Formats: sequence, structure tokens, C-alpha cells
Amino acid sequence: MSKLDKLLRELCPNGVEYKRIGDFAMCFPGATPKTTHPEYWENGTIPWMSSGEVNQEEVTFTEKKITPKGYDETSTKMVPVGTVVIALAGQGKTRGKVAITRIPLCTNQSLCAIVVDETVISKYLFHYLRSQYARIREISSGDGTRGGLNLKMIKAYVVPVPPIEVQEEIVRILDSYTEKIDELTQNLMTEITARNTQYGYYRDKLLTPKDDVVVETLGNICRFVRGPFGGALKKEIFKPTGYAVYEQQHAIYRKLEFRYYIDKQKYEELKRFAVHPGEMIVSCSGTIGKTFVIPENAPEGVINQALLKLTPTNRINVFYLQYFFDNTISKILNSVARGGAIKNIPSVEELKAIKIPIPTLEVQQRLVEVLDNFEKICSDLNIGLPAEIEARQKQYEYYRDKLLTFAETGNTILSRAEQSRAEQSRAEQSRAEQSRAEQSRAEQSTD
Repeated sequence: MSKLDKLLRELCPNGVEYKRIGDFAMCFPGATPKTTHPEYWENGTIPWMSSGEVNQEEVTFTEKKITPKGYDETSTKMVPVGTVVIALAGQGKTRGKVAITRIPLCTNQSLCAIVVDETVISKYLFHYLRSQYARIREISSGDGTRGGLNLKMIKAYVVPVPPIEVQEEIVRILDSYTEKIDELTQNLMTEITARNTQYGYYRDKLLTPKDDVVVETLGNICRFVRGPFGGALKKEIFKPTGYAVYEQQHAIYRKLEFRYYIDKQKYEELKRFAVHPGEMIVSCSGTIGKTFVIPENAPEGVINQALLKLTPTNRINVFYLQYFFDNTISKILNSVARGGAIKNIPSVEELKAIKIPIPTLEVQQRLVEVLDNFEKICSDLNIGLPAEIEARQKQYEYYRDKLLTFAETGNTILSRAEQSRAEQSRAEQSRAEQSRAEQSRAEQSTD
């Protein structure tokens, strides 16, 4: 019999009492000093937590700090160490996530601080609320990403509250899993940093031209085509299928996933901008200098205005060109980029004038193979340890959910009738949200 089983038998022979959070904790939101008042922010010393920082899980720092004046003139409150914080709102998956503070701080209005009394261990509540993420999001008001939690919902949320000795043992067990995950994560980051440093050293050494290597301009070894400007690729002409439109995202993420297509007639009109296997596309607006070599299995299509197409001559290996572009030329492009909020590469003529060392094709191929091997080693590392971390995370979640499931006592703070009404209310709300979503989809379809 485990220590936890023994404690439950001795201290909870008739089950565990369930309580509302508001019955054992103070719950309060923070506030945001006006960003138009620099005296509230400049040289701030008081840590100020935004909703996105719940993703730290154990909050040891905040990106922003406010001044004592900013603190005094807003309703934000200091949150002590060991406070459980839950996101009331936030984009994407933030709403409903919880963290626990490891430094004194104050929060914004989209966070609820939960300060427990002596009957509950804050780390126990943290683990429990993590297990309730999906359910907490279900009870949020609104629908989709616009949903939100409020203090009333948090205070009314029901939590099993076993004796302190049981909470301590559960925290000890679950912390042992999270500590192992933290250790693996730290080892992974250390190893990745070391491998990337090693890779960067050898990459730079290999790509540094020798004295006897011929140096050529890009214009002499590649043919350049900039994507079509103007109305050549208006969204009105796009089709659900057909010839693919290559966008900046293809150079950035190197994935053959497409949003837009054109028909055969338009493709024939824009054939000058068509891509073929072995050519390289380069992002030249916004995120500059990202590259993608078109593979054999790529669909036929054309580039848009945010891309540049390079067709290498038989004097250069396209993957050697890509390595040199990624590690040298992209830095040059970003240093001379023009424009305001959205940067653009200089003219194609200026790009053609950039020089690149051209060793023999045999040497180029050997360099590519060595660099590919380094990248594979780094990639294998990124796959192996994260898989182990994911397995540990799932193991933690399995035991967390198992450990935090209790039989209720007959004296639970919510009567069965109250629980039934609460479940019924949640079900009705879920049906209403589904109905609104279906109506919205129908309206969009009509439009």
C-alpha cells in the first residue's frame, strides 16, 4: 500500500469534501496602467504579469515592470509568492491556463489571482486546476476564442479539498514528474545550444572561401525573376484548385501547403513566373532572405509579388547556393533592406552584384553533404528528446488526473441537486454556443 493510499484510508474513509474556490481563497484581478503615461512604465521596478506569461507555469520573471506611481494610481494589487494565477481571457489557448508565482508581482486585468487560506496548499490547487483546463474553458462565457472567464465563475468553481497531509503527498508525487520534465527540457536546451554552436562554427568555416577559389557575382551564375506586381494576382481570380500560387510562407516554412490557385489560362499568361524543381525562391518583403528549393514533387505554379525566383546555372549546386544564401547573403539583404514598417530587398540589379565563392561542383557537393549531416544531427536531437519529454508529460497528466479524482463525502458543499442544475446549465450553454456557431457559419456561407 502506498503512502497516499494509507493517508486516504486513514483520513478520508468516507470520501473527500468538495468546496468552492471562493470558500477557501481570495480571488482578485489586476489592472494595466495607461501606456500613454510613460511615468507609469519607464524604469519600472515592480514586476507586472501579462496574461500570456501564464505559459511559464512557474512565474519567475515578467517582461514588463511598472513604477511605484503606476502601481499607486491603478487598481492592480501585489500578488504574494505562491499565488495561483489563472488567465480570464487571452488569444488562442491562453484562457483557462494557470500558473503559480515564484516572485512578488502584480497582474493585468485579464488574470485572476487566487490566494488560498491554510486549508489548501497552493501547489495542490495549481496541479488540480491544470487538470481542469478543458472544463474551465467550457464554462467560459461567449464562444470560440472570444470566450472569457470572470471572478464569479472562478469563485464558484468546485475543487476537492482533502486533508493537508493528502495534498502534500499528491504535490510531492506530481512535482517529481514535473521536475523530471524540467530536467529533460534543460538538458535538451543545453545540448541544442552546444550542437548549434558547433554546427555554426563548421558551417562558417566551410563557407569561407579559400584564396584559390573563384568568386562570381550572383548575376553571372543565376537567372533572376521577381514575382509579378500590380493586379496580376488579385484574389478575385483565385480558384479552389488548379495551378498553385507560391507565397512568402513557402520560403519561410518550406512546406508545400497552398491557399490559392489559378486556372490554366492565367497560368499561361504568367508562365514567366512559373517555378520548376531545382529552382530556389527567396522571400523579399517583410521577412527577408528566407529560401526554399523547389522539390521534384512540388505542384506546378507561379510565385507572387513577395518572392524572387533564382534559376542556377550548371556552375553551381542549388543547395550550396541555399546554404550560402541562408548564412551570408540573407544578412546582407537585411542590412540594406528598404522601406518603413515592411522592409523590402534592394533592387534585383543590386542583388545580382553580390559576390559568392564558386569552388568546383565536386567541392560544392561535399560541402552540402557535410552541412546536411550536421543539420540531420541537430534535427535528430530535436526529435528524440522532445519525444521523451512528451512521454513524460503524458505520464504526468495520467497520474495527475488519477491522483486528483476523489470520491465525494455526503457533506460536499454542493448538493447533488445543485450539481445537477450546474451541469444542466453548462449543457444548455454549450448547445446555445453551438447554435450560434452554426448560425454564423450559415450567414458566412450565404454571404
